[in-house]
Amino acid sequence: MSAPSASSAPKTPFAPTDPLGLDELLGPEDLAVRDTVRSWAADRVLPHIAQWYEDGELPVIRELARELGSIGALGMSLTGYGCAGASAVQYGLACLELEAADSGIRSLVSVQGSLAMYAIWKYGSEEQKQRWLPGMAAGELIGCFGLTEPDIGSDPAAMRTYAKRDGSDWVLNGRKMWITNGSVAAVAVVWAQTDEGIRGFAVPTDSAGFSAPEIKHKWSLRASVTSELVLDDVRLPADAVLPGVVGLKGPLGCLSHARYGIIWGSMGAARASFESALDYARTREQFGKPIGGFQLTQAKLADMALELHKGLLLAHHLGRRMDAGTLRPEQISFGKLNNVREAIDICRTARTILGANGISLEYPVMRHATNLESVLTYEGTVEMHQLVLGKALTGLDAFR
Repeated sequence: MSAPSASSAPKTPFAPTDPLGLDELLGPEDLAVRDTVRSWAADRVLPHIAQWYEDGELPVIRELARELGSIGALGMSLTGYGCAGASAVQYGLACLELEAADSGIRSLVSVQGSLAMYAIWKYGSEEQKQRWLPGMAAGELIGCFGLTEPDIGSDPAAMRTYAKRDGSDWVLNGRKMWITNGSVAAVAVVWAQTDEGIRGFAVPTDSAGFSAPEIKHKWSLRASVTSELVLDDVRLPADAVLPGVVGLKGPLGCLSHARYGIIWGSMGAARASFESALDYARTREQFGKPIGGFQLTQAKLADMALELHKGLLLAHHLGRRMDAGTLRPEQISFGKLNNVREAIDICRTARTILGANGISLEYPVMRHATNLESVLTYEGTVEMHQLVLGKALTGLDAFR
């Protein structure tokens, strides 16, 4: 019996928002997670995000954290301690929907779950897990992750924050910079040099000598709390150190987990900008017809759709590899480098379709574009990911 011809295959309508039929890759539970987060973002974020962005604040961050905890979005790919135990693909879908609303909201969730909670879950003692993780999963406690320093970015091995033993205690001194959630956190996971190598510490933010002044005057990630962490002779008991890791593999392992979420999240920002441009092109008239009817506009929309859905396919593939336990750090660099770079280009192209309206906060495009300028460089700059891939391809280390 011959195979059915293409002409006899069942015909499904072409969907401009899902031109490759990617929803067919998702199971019922995947779709339920995606739809839950999308509905939450539409109800709680989208009506207010332009004002929060314009004001440069996230005034309801604690309320949002509790709500995100109630839908299982905090530490959602972790197991136990009140965490949802979701798949990597489901976590990626949540990041996609959160960043389609705003990168700052996805960053809140990513730092909470993939950095602060993941560090304690992966490297902490059972006592540390019991103390912090249930409250963090519920959104009752907010966490932050202190790695980057004022003069140390892409070379974390050169960090100057230091922890010294003093009897059975540890005493921490140093500064951390560009720390999401820092000013509202109950616990800071701080990485410091010690005589034994780099160690992580779960630092209660009410410790004497700890402060977290908020960073103002940002032109990106404005609807996000960004802070400096200041540690002046912060004395901690011996059980504050994360016992499960020594060295850079600790913070770098956390960053790999967080970068995976960015692979999906950046496509959310790109999708929102593409859909805004597509809607605009169908209704905005010039020379007697919608601008979507002109060849150059259609060429832009076609190119944007190609890169958006290629990026989503890449995210799906890497998510399946993470669920199978086969995802490598170099592959995460592949995804982060490609998807954020293409997302920025999609936003910029969308802005040209919207013309002058593209710079207005009535539309999401410029907000997403400026946010992605930060996403492009945090948790690994373009250059660092290029060098990761260059080393993997050639076997030669060009970092030094």
